[in-house]
Amino acid sequence: MKYFGQMKKRVLHQKKHLNSLLIKPAGPDCNMACTYCFYREKEALFPGPNVHRMREPVLEETMRQVFDQPIPAVSIGWQGGEPTLMGLDFFETAVELQIRSGKGKSVGNGLQTNGLLIDEQWAAFLRKYHFLVGLSLDGPEHIHDRYRHLAGGQKTWQKIVDAAKLLLDSEVAVNALVVVNDYSARFPQEIYEFHKSLGLNHIQFIPCVETDPQDPGQAAPFSASAEDYGKFLCAVFDLWLADFNDGEPTTFIRTFDSLFYRYVDKEPPECDLLAECGTYLVVEHNGDVYACDFFVEEPWKLGNVMEGKLIHMLNSARQNEFGRMKADLHDVCKACEWLSNCRGGCTKDRLRDPRDRGLNHFCRASKMFFPHAEARMKKLAKEWKKKNARSQG
Repeated sequence: MKYFGQMKKRVLHQKKHLNSLLIKPAGPDCNMACTYCFYREKEALFPGPNVHRMREPVLEETMRQVFDQPIPAVSIGWQGGEPTLMGLDFFETAVELQIRSGKGKSVGNGLQTNGLLIDEQWAAFLRKYHFLVGLSLDGPEHIHDRYRHLAGGQKTWQKIVDAAKLLLDSEVAVNALVVVNDYSARFPQEIYEFHKSLGLNHIQFIPCVETDPQDPGQAAPFSASAEDYGKFLCAVFDLWLADFNDGEPTTFIRTFDSLFYRYVDKEPPECDLLAECGTYLVVEHNGDVYACDFFVEEPWKLGNVMEGKLIHMLNSARQNEFGRMKADLHDVCKACEWLSNCRGGCTKDRLRDPRDRGLNHFCRASKMFFPHAEARMKKLAKEWKKKNARSQG
């Protein structure tokens, strides 16, 4: 989002429309073995062959249902595991189905990838069909390779950097996806400047917290602490502000972009900042449908696309129950002066660290960051509102 461009408007309906869908065509399969990956364990949901691939009938039915709605636009995210394991032919078929079934609707495709399989053919395809690519790259070599490696421990940094350069040179829209863990949280300036030097000026920082499988009573050791993540956010915020040019940001940080909506009296586009969630669905490789990417588990399975309607699942009692779970706030949150900014954060961040279940693992980070950013965010919002009023006058 560009702060002084046109803001999106969120229109509330009694019935939710399927504006956003996340598809995992290769399921939990991946050609990397990142230490902090939360999705590999989902193999247990799909007994049978070790290779998981979406069949064409499942893809066709998914696309048919997505476009059989009275909405002008839809956003489709392709994720994993690693979605490029499907091969380019699969995605060419997906685009053909979108063109055939789209009925003139606007389609936004996003591909989240580790970049290992990206080559010139992939780059040409992604540019031709205007895919937005989320490339997982945690930072400089010593940071990225600490946890992002192959199954045998081989490093991946150089190949991912090469993929980033190829995509950028091919004029593909690329966002950097940066997991902030216990190690990387120590290097905010190094990470920020590294991505800028590559030309990756759109960055999404993803704070890492998972339950320790060896000790389910605490967070996994690679998780970022709330204190360290708070310091990280404050440092990056200052770097981001320092790079403004003539009142406009030159680097776009998703966390700050989303928060800015609050300061101009708009609903943020990110579900973790909403009072309730459950606004999209996840379709696995076999057509199973789940409430959320972080809750691909039996209690939150809503059905199968080959047996039911996505729109019915989105508006089902079970999905609405899932969405309302976010509004079940810890007493600390209810009394917090910053509640309107974070709404308790992402539901999964309240559950992954069992030491204080119900309170967001990153609560302390928010209480460090929001006061740090408050005055400057208010000033940016005032400038945006003034400029926006002039442009509409």
